Amino acid sequence: MSKVILITGTSSGLGISIAIQAAKAGHVVYATMRNLKKRETLDAAAKEAGVSLNVLQLDVQDMGSITAAVDYIIGETGRIDVLVNNAGAGFVRTIEQASVEDMNWVMDVNFMGVVRCTKAVMPHMRKARSGRVLTVSSVGGLVGQPFNEIYCGAKFAVEGFTESLATYVTPNFGIDFTVVEPGGISSEFAANVMKHVEETGGMLEDEYLPILQKYVGGSTNRQAGSDIYQTTDEVAAVIMDCIEADNPPIRKRTSKWGEEFVGLKTDLDPDGKKQQAKVIEEFLS
Repeated sequence: MSKVILITGTSSGLGISIAIQAAKAGHVVYATMRNLKKRETLDAAAKEAGVSLNVLQLDVQDMGSITAAVDYIIGETGRIDVLVNNAGAGFVRTIEQASVEDMNWVMDVNFMGVVRCTKAVMPHMRKARSGRVLTVSSVGGLVGQPFNEIYCGAKFAVEGFTESLATYVTPNFGIDFTVVEPGGISSEFAANVMKHVEETGGMLEDEYLPILQKYVGGSTNRQAGSDIYQTTDEVAAVIMDCIEADNPPIRKRTSKWGEEFVGLKTDLDPDGKKQQAKVIEEFLS
């Protein structure tokens, strides 16, 4: 059965792949982005795939913008069956280096953006006693990683938010919640993170610099030849499985590597030392 699907963050990368795959599956897709001047890549992908998309403006940091988009969709279709919270932003800075403004921005986009969008669709889904909210998190929502303490903090918050809603909204109102946890994704995401670093002063000359250089160098090597990184289409296919599932999971990793990595958290590790050693091995060796 065709679903009405609202997707955030579709100007590039994973958002485009989700939108195209959902449209190919026969769903009515509302692909949204903060700046409609950046829609060219999405439009080109839709044309190549031979699918039709409804493209709307939606800024996850602006409740008025979110409400306007949701109201428009409800006015056109009478329902929103699925919300995919995909919009997000990476961030690489130590807690000492990051400004308060930087930290507020990371939390606002990655956590409060999810909260705002979910809040906007909830009354409609609750009234329908049906709906599905899928949020793109990260393995960094379960396992902290070097230089990502602010980003991981936001993703940890997303995990708790999702788990809490699932405890009472799902059984009482029929709305399912899933948090999707990719590892690395080969897309513009990592490049945008480093672009933000350069725009905010570059790599700072302090005691963290050699550790950061090792981390960045390791990231380049990991992308070149490991099983950590997936394509956007591979991750989108997992998200589509969750959209189509009769009984979707609350958590869903998108790769074997991700399952093994977060096993550090889910397996018995009472003092956290195994987790710490594995993170160091993966990111700083």
